[in-house]
This record gives sequence, structure tokens and C-alpha cells, in this order.
Amino acid sequence: MRTLLGLLALLAALLLVVGLVADPLAEGVAEDRVAAALRDGGGLAGTPEVDVTGWPFLTQAVSGTYDDVRISLTAEDLGQPAGTRADVVLQGVHVPLSDVLSGSVRQVPVDRVDGTATLSYALLSAQLGADTVLERAGDGLRVTRTVEVLGYTLPLTATGTVSLDGQDLVVDVADASAAGVDVPDFVVDRAVDLLDLRYPVVLPFGLQLTGVRPADDGVVVTAGATDAVFTTG
Repeated sequence: MRTLLGLLALLAALLLVVGLVADPLAEGVAEDRVAAALRDGGGLAGTPEVDVTGWPFLTQAVSGTYDDVRISLTAEDLGQPAGTRADVVLQGVHVPLSDVLSGSVRQVPVDRVDGTATLSYALLSAQLGADTVLERAGDGLRVTRTVEVLGYTLPLTATGTVSLDGQDLVVDVADASAAGVDVPDFVVDRAVDLLDLRYPVVLPFGLQLTGVRPADDGVVVTAGATDAVFTTG
């Protein structure tokens, strides 16, 4: 009996060691597979970074609930201009181990999804015209662009506010000047409307926009969703 107990204790110790070593390996394999699935299923240009936080990973896998999964997408992953990026945090991801092992995962309920995306100024400038320059101006934006209006060619500089209207990012210009060009004020007023921007923000995972602010490298939008359900096919 004493020998049997000793062997069981040794076996338990060996299993613990194997579990400690295998856990990061299993986690890495899972992260790589999720990243590849996101790339292929989302039509991404690159493979995003996936990080399943919390330890031990195998305990989460057995329970079927992952506390915190983080997804980071770069401009290269998204196929967008430099400076564009997106970060998504999934809290309470429910995937039964039996479904994983049988390959029958069809839906993945998630308790909470939070996302932050940086829309680079290059990305937004392209919506207004090739020569448009967008940059931060305090809590708002400065827009510089050459426009054609009422027979005049005007190099305009304007400042405006950035806000949300549903799932659209809106840049509303309220003040503009045509530096170095002597034109009637009504012409400048007519040209101001050409600097306004409405940009639909398409977000994954059923995220709804919740906030927006200008930053040095782009406009940052935040989004969230609760009780989301992802389908896998």
C-alpha cells in the first residue's frame, strides 16, 4: 500500500509538471488557430495577434469559458494606411471543450466585447480628395484642401468638430479661410460644405460605437457590445 501511494504521488507530480509545461504550448496553438480563422473568415490581409490571457489555459479550456481574449489588428492586417489599427477585448468567451474536440462549434457566446480603433488621418483624408490633409487641432480637426467652387480654385484651411451619428463618424467644418486668395465671402461659405465628412465605421462582432476623439495619429473610436453571439459558419 505504501509503495502504491508513493507511485500515485509520483504520478501526480509528473502530471503537474507536464501540465505546467504543456499549458503555454496548448495556449500558443489555440491562439494561432484563432488568429488564422479570423484572417481567413474575415478576409484580412494579414494574421492578427491573439492573446488568451489568464492562467492556467488548460483549466479554462476544460471549463469551456475563457475569461479574457485580446485581438490586435495592425494596418497591414486590415489592408489600410499606416496608423490604422484595431484592438478588441472579449470577456467571457464560452466554447465547450466537447464541441471543440468534436469539431461542432457553430456559435460562440461572449458576455462582453470592447473595441478601440484608430482611423488614421491618411485613411480619412482619402475620403475627401487626394490633396486633403487632416490633422489634430486641439479637441477638433484641421482640414486643408484645394476645392473648385463657382469658378474659383480655393486652397482652403478649416477647423471642425468630430462626432458620431449612429455608426458614422462625422467631421463638421464650421470655420474656413482661403489664404492668399481674394474671393467673396459667400464663395468661401459655399466651399465649406465640401470639407465636411461622413465616414461609415464598419466594425466586427456587432460592436456599436460609443465614443470618438481626435489623437495625434488619427481619430480614435471606441465601441462595445454585450451578450454577443459569434457564428462560425
